[in-house]
Amino acid sequence: MIWWHAVLIALAGVWAGMINTVVGSGTLVTFPVLVAFGYPPVTATTSNAIGLVPGTITGAIGYRKELRGQFRRLLTFVPASALGAVGGTVLLLSLPPDAFETVVPVLVGLAVVLVIIQPRVSTWVLRRRETKAERNGADEPAKQGTVLLLTLIFLVGIYGGYFTAAQGVMLMAFMGMLLNEPIQRLNGIKNVLAAVVNVVAGTIYAFVAPISWPVVALLAGGSILGGWLGALVGRRLSPTVLRGVIVVVGIAAIVQLVLRQV
Repeated sequence: MIWWHAVLIALAGVWAGMINTVVGSGTLVTFPVLVAFGYPPVTATTSNAIGLVPGTITGAIGYRKELRGQFRRLLTFVPASALGAVGGTVLLLSLPPDAFETVVPVLVGLAVVLVIIQPRVSTWVLRRRETKAERNGADEPAKQGTVLLLTLIFLVGIYGGYFTAAQGVMLMAFMGMLLNEPIQRLNGIKNVLAAVVNVVAGTIYAFVAPISWPVVALLAGGSILGGWLGALVGRRLSPTVLRGVIVVVGIAAIVQLVLRQV
């Protein structure tokens, strides 16, 4: 590996670690760098998934204050993300390497739209819950919302295990609509679930997929620093600014993915 390649990969890891903690989509920084340096798409995807694991864990730890009181909720959400990640890794190893390029821009675009309309949709969902609670009992709407959210988390886990970019955007969009929580607390949950997906997918890839371990080491070192910095920055952003950052990163992700197909 050329020395300046190593430097750029490590710097990409720092930036990706920051983006993943604040929003998600850090893969859209590291994946193009690895492909540009000649790594095959599958090797780039799998090495990236493993290399960014330490950064996602660092980011989740950085949000530990926002995670207080959410342990029982995480016990429910984490298995859905883990099972989804297993399904996503199976898809990546089974389908053609470029198969995701058609569907991913659509999924990211949907997530961006959901983030934009999330405040109004959340208000509408809350009103419907209150109406149903008065009509049918308090527990029924909550259970229905939990089942829907678990299903969506599972589907995002599949996507994340297949191609990790923008899974954070999707998680924030869905949780924002179905959970009555401040956006920073949702960001804490998002970081934990993203870390779970990356750990599960990375563990599987380490045994059955082509991996560049020097790339993994460089990304891991960079992402640890980036995850810590991202937690410092992200926790200080207002809900409006954080939502704006999510939208900007999501749109940038769509543009980048579309340009790859041109």
